[in-house]
Amino acid sequence: MAVPTNLKTLLAGSAVEWARIEFKETWDAEASLKTICAFANDIDNWGGGYLVIGVEEKDGRPVHPLKGVPVDKVDGYLNATSASASSRNICPSFHR
Repeated sequence: MAVPTNLKTLLAGSAVEWARIEFKETWDAEASLKTICAFANDIDNWGGGYLVIGVEEKDGRPVHPLKGVPVDKVDGYLNATSASASSRNICPSFHR
């Protein structure tokens, strides 16, 4: 499934409510899975949310300039999250 918006629009906060976007400056599989589970529980029926890695946040908003994720780290991050998720029977989808 494709992301229904582009990253620039998502970072501007004009695509969805800020409550549906979580920014993480650095990678942590456990913290990311907690966010994924929270969006999956979707008590308010908002349709889930977006976890954006490589973006520092202040008061729930992105801080510019963006940090980004080193290209050579992306596959390792995805593999770590997939392994951790599958051990918990979670099946998140990832988009680059």
